[in-house]
Amino acid sequence: MAELFAAQVAAQPRAIALSLGAASLSYAELDERAERLACRLTAMGASPGTIVGLCLPRSLDLIVALLAILKSGAAYLPLDPAYPGERLAFMVEDADAPIIVASEHFDWLPAGRLRLDPQHPAEVDVAHAPAPRCAAAAGDLAYVIYTSGSTGKPKGVAIEHAAITRLFSATQAWFGFRPADVWTLFHSVSFDFSVWEIWGALLHGGRLVIVPESTTRDPAAFLRLLADEGVTVLNQTPSAFAALDRADHDRSGRDRLALRLVIFGGEALDPRRLAGWYQRRGEHAHLVNMYGITETTVHVTYRPLSPAETTQPSSLIGRPIPDLELLLLDGETLRPVPRGEIGEIFVAGAGLARGYLNRPDLNATRFVPHPQQSGTRLYRSGDLARQVEDDDYEYLGRADQQVKIRGFRVELGEIETALMSHPAIGQAAVLLRSDDGYERLVGYLVSGGTERPSPAALKTHLGEILPDHMVPAAFVFVPDIPLTVNGKLDRAALPEPGRSRPDSAAPYAAPRNPTERRFADAVADIFQIDLVSIDDNLFDIGGNSLLIAELHRRLVRDLPWFALVDLYRYPNVRALAGHLTPQKPSVLGSLAAARERGLRTRGPTTPFLGSVSIGGSHD
Repeated sequence: MAELFAAQVAAQPRAIALSLGAASLSYAELDERAERLACRLTAMGASPGTIVGLCLPRSLDLIVALLAILKSGAAYLPLDPAYPGERLAFMVEDADAPIIVASEHFDWLPAGRLRLDPQHPAEVDVAHAPAPRCAAAAGDLAYVIYTSGSTGKPKGVAIEHAAITRLFSATQAWFGFRPADVWTLFHSVSFDFSVWEIWGALLHGGRLVIVPESTTRDPAAFLRLLADEGVTVLNQTPSAFAALDRADHDRSGRDRLALRLVIFGGEALDPRRLAGWYQRRGEHAHLVNMYGITETTVHVTYRPLSPAETTQPSSLIGRPIPDLELLLLDGETLRPVPRGEIGEIFVAGAGLARGYLNRPDLNATRFVPHPQQSGTRLYRSGDLARQVEDDDYEYLGRADQQVKIRGFRVELGEIETALMSHPAIGQAAVLLRSDDGYERLVGYLVSGGTERPSPAALKTHLGEILPDHMVPAAFVFVPDIPLTVNGKLDRAALPEPGRSRPDSAAPYAAPRNPTERRFADAVADIFQIDLVSIDDNLFDIGGNSLLIAELHRRLVRDLPWFALVDLYRYPNVRALAGHLTPQKPSVLGSLAAARERGLRTRGPTTPFLGSVSIGGSHD
């Protein structure tokens, strides 16, 4: 990839490669900074086969360091600074990463690791340092991304350079990426959709706009960024796009957007939810659905969309990328299933990962021999689909406990293991539910004989082990975990979470004035809770970035000075009302008028974002 990037540097050295607000780097500047950092990495021992940890916030330095690691011949291991230290330490040790690029020292960093601060003056004479290896071989490792593991520990997926470069050459005829394109880095580098965003821009001479983390949490701000930056290629999970679509609806589509492509991935897409976008925006931007898997390098299939499909509930994922083969096989016999019958998705071709790091047992079960082609591997996805008309494929969900939440692939068993590590929990089961119109994780718990922990205590416990997107929004204590006659979890027998107020460490406190009452009513309506205390922390009663954005969207209609960040700074009704009322005494009248106009009506919502901090902590 470094060679392809170098070609862009030679072709247009002064063109802007990266931007973040008012700051930017040209292709020549990005190359020079990455080259200098690569020399330092080489002096520290980075070379082909080395895995280098990358733990930096969203910044220009993040991309400089990522490119520098690849220039040194090493592979990068993304380490999201918002992830729990225990998880990050496990990833570093499991990947045997000897060097960590980080701007600060972390307590979780295992002993014996070298840390390189990209902003710190060079500790070696760069002019006399070994030259970095600028041309990695096609079979060299490019990155390792960890995904959730059913055993309670994440697993590292190892991807080679050739798998990435062929992804773009194999799809270029469909997309026609070009230097005039402006892309966004919306997703965390710990999510493989970022690979498509970063290299889609830099390998084609485009500009990559790094989206500030606060903007990823604020759909209205993100909409403004798309307009202000002239973004032409937008990549979104369907849930993130749903929030953006609502923001665009509130603006009546008034913002002038330059979008020519909107590419969906990471989650199943319900095309019915695109109807409003098409009505406002028409077909100026081409919308494309792509099914993909981390183990097959981001994308597997391609399907262009049209307004006519917004009446259909099925999630059609199209046809495989030309250099990939998609097979629907019977999960037990590995024989092809007839057209129209449900089978498990198996993928073969140039995009397959090298495998899982240090997991030969898992490699043997997930990367299996091709039944018809000797010496060829198939990746067993665990996803179900069927072939329909015109050789199209319809995605039908999972065959196991794996789910997608905010674009991340999650093994429910890993969450259950984390829950049962709490001393007060005897048994646990976790489901992905959508009872209230949006998806959320719900934990079902059997007490271990001691006092039941509060949701806040459970979230604190899980937050020390799991990334935010894996922490359930609600917890339900049950007498026992129901099982089927075959001894498997009886999901249908588990109750809905209900609308009762979650247990809280704080006693219930009723609203004391009309302002607090209006705020409490809005929270109860959006969070689907019957009763809200003015001291309830919004994140302890099921709040996440989606619901916080929806609450802000509701209130800002009549309180235009009300910033979304206020809900993170003042995350309960008492504090929020106390913050807003002194600023605008007319808040009472505005809220009363809003209530009279019936603005408490709530539309269906969906989970939001792939990598955003919530509850004072991280999609």
